[in-house]
Amino acid sequence: MRLTLLLLAMAAIASARPIVRHIKSTHEFDRMMKKHSTQTGLPVIVDFYSDGCGPCRMIAPIFKKLAKEMEGKAVFVKVDTNAMHELSSRYGVRSLPTFKFFLGGKKVNEFSGAGEGQLRQFTQQVIQQSEFENVMLPMENLVKYYGEKDASKSEEDVAKVYNSCVDKVKGDNPDKLCVGGVAQKLVKSLKKKYGDGPSTEKRFEPVEPSPAEDGGAAPDGGNTKQQSKQSRGKSGAPNLHLATKEQLMIEIEKRLDAERDAQVEDEDDDEAEFEHSWTPSDFPERVTIIGGGPAGLSAAIYAARAGLRPVVVAPPMGGQLQGKGVDVENYPGLFNVTGPAVVSLMRQQAVAYGAIFEAETVIEIDTSVRPIRVKTNSSTIETHAVIVATGAESNWLNVKGEYEMRGGGVSSCATCDGHMYRGKHVLVVGGGDTAMEDALVLARTSESVTVIHRRDSFRASKVMAQRVIEHPSINVRWNTVLSEILGKASDAEDATEDGENVDLDAPVSKVVSGAVLKDVDTGEETTIECGAVFVAIGHTPSTSFLEGVVEFNPDSAGYVLNQGTSTRTSVPGIFSCGDVSDSIYRQAITSAGSGAAAALDAERWLSEEGLGNEEAEFEAEMLAELMADVGGESESFNVYEESGGKMTGMKESMAAEL
Repeated sequence: MRLTLLLLAMAAIASARPIVRHIKSTHEFDRMMKKHSTQTGLPVIVDFYSDGCGPCRMIAPIFKKLAKEMEGKAVFVKVDTNAMHELSSRYGVRSLPTFKFFLGGKKVNEFSGAGEGQLRQFTQQVIQQSEFENVMLPMENLVKYYGEKDASKSEEDVAKVYNSCVDKVKGDNPDKLCVGGVAQKLVKSLKKKYGDGPSTEKRFEPVEPSPAEDGGAAPDGGNTKQQSKQSRGKSGAPNLHLATKEQLMIEIEKRLDAERDAQVEDEDDDEAEFEHSWTPSDFPERVTIIGGGPAGLSAAIYAARAGLRPVVVAPPMGGQLQGKGVDVENYPGLFNVTGPAVVSLMRQQAVAYGAIFEAETVIEIDTSVRPIRVKTNSSTIETHAVIVATGAESNWLNVKGEYEMRGGGVSSCATCDGHMYRGKHVLVVGGGDTAMEDALVLARTSESVTVIHRRDSFRASKVMAQRVIEHPSINVRWNTVLSEILGKASDAEDATEDGENVDLDAPVSKVVSGAVLKDVDTGEETTIECGAVFVAIGHTPSTSFLEGVVEFNPDSAGYVLNQGTSTRTSVPGIFSCGDVSDSIYRQAITSAGSGAAAALDAERWLSEEGLGNEEAEFEAEMLAELMADVGGESESFNVYEESGGKMTGMKESMAAEL
């Protein structure tokens, strides 16, 4: 019995380990890569991220969800580029988030951006490749095979064939084995020549690592057949008093690694981010809010406090405010606090009052039926009212070289990618507050910043514009436009690359090296060298999923048309707030205010339509029916009469005794 409880406790500890591991040092990363290339054969998917990167936060729950789905088939890790500069530089990370896929210690694929489709596709590809290459052709099997198929082959001839296979194996192969894709090709060629091929074995077989062997390593471990035959003696412990200095250093390093592995058990698994999630119900929701910025979260707070239990459909953290790297200075009551911190507090406040979240992207709203159906990539939410607060997306220049080098030096988020270009000269295109903020953020780390603006004065607020003009590291090119972005072949090669395993279809093949600028008055063109170009020329409302559903503002393309001064749209039950309907102010505080107004309008509309809490009403009806059934046998029940009328109250009993 005690043994069973002990085994259950050990299993619980193992399962408590985080499904996504956060790398804390370069040594830990290298050791992990070596382990999975020589002991488990599992592919490693690495997410290079930053806490201040909005797209990084958007893809984080998807990355974790995928890690859970692929548990035991791949290893998922995260690398904070702000803390791990060496790894970021080694692998040429130039944009966030960046995902790199490793197999056998070699990079086999990569891409930049928050694309769930690419992430799933590349993950499945590397897993399939790892399963295909998990094969070993033992020497004895090859000898036996030739003995049956071609007796004229001597042992030396067979050894030459085997050694040729070993020499072609790339990556870590300390035991000089014929393994992987090379072994598969050899078997295929022999099968073609002789009709069938030699028998193979799996190179890696999953095993449960014991604390003594693995030092508390994560349960994704495995072992090779050749390693399982090795032994260190009966006790398995090294004889340290007989060890050399080098052996002692190796043992110390191993024990330090074991301590780090043990600490992994206690790491926070970011579960709080996924708490208070929406689950399907038999009853429609009263209010569904689409968007997780200031407008959406403000609407969520007001709706939650009104008892409407709103569902917020958005990534865990979102909105343009999420990407604001400088302090928020124009929001009353907030001082010395960044945009991501403000969004985080708004979300916590909404959760505290009862809001629930669905970390998805809305692709369609169906108003042909009632309740309204809000469709995402993985779910359909039935709801009586919808509040649209999806904000806006960044605009692009649409010049030559811009699309090709996104992720290679072209970006729209200085907070996300700025620190990648530490000590380099960078450009910022734009003249509004966003461009000013980006320039000031980049000036902290870049050697110099040049702001490109097509007019002779900024349209940004006076305070922000003055800071940029007076900053010693920022230059301004007035009356100038950027007409082309120049690039060069990337010279940042992975430290583990050998030149023969390079993915020729990698999305990022060129990086920014300069730009062509054009004077709007004279038409003269000049070339300027730079390491990155940050585009900050405004935003377009994210309302494409509403086309054909609601009316749009004829004077402001892409903006939803509200009815009068309210947040009501042309469709009853749909309300809009924030940047989707505000083409004039577009500020965080005005978005938050319109979000509150949308929640109030939605609450009043629900009352006018008589749409309440159907689940609570159903429960009340069921309880009433149950009570009616119980009371049907007798109209009244008197406990005193039931007991013969001889019971006295406490007051009378005490009086009698006194």
